[in-house]
Amino acid sequence: MKDKIKKYLKEGVVFIVMLTIAMNAMSYYRSIDLNKENLDIKNFKLLNNTEYSLPKNKAILVHFWAIWCPTCKFEASNIEKISKDYEVITIAVQSGIKEEIQKYLDDNNLTFKVVNDEDGSYSRKFNIKAFPTTLIYDKDGNQKFSEVGYTTTAGLYSRMALSK
Repeated sequence: MKDKIKKYLKEGVVFIVMLTIAMNAMSYYRSIDLNKENLDIKNFKLLNNTEYSLPKNKAILVHFWAIWCPTCKFEASNIEKISKDYEVITIAVQSGIKEEIQKYLDDNNLTFKVVNDEDGSYSRKFNIKAFPTTLIYDKDGNQKFSEVGYTTTAGLYSRMALSK
């Protein structure tokens, strides 16, 4: 019995390692076409109609998501956590009108800053084709990291710490 448990544990670990490698390779492949230019947008109009100006000399995480995206829903709590400690702006892409997005945020206890990209103009500017997509910029607006697909809270924190 002990040998069977060891065998299954070993197979489980190998599966998790292989899955992690495959997911990272897929993220890399999907991120090849992303706009790698410096972050040149300085102001965003938030869902609550206020103007948000990017802070100077701070790293920022820009997160593209949609209310219709199941992976985005799964990752939303990670974005919520990191938004408490770092500058985060999220862009809800083609997710409906302001009230629909606000209901989604309220239903899921999410308080991060949201821009409604109703017509997809921001996603086109950044060449986003899959959701969620997360871009991390350093204090000078240089893109340091991009991730297409699910990202863990620990992964987000480590990337932000490296981008200071």
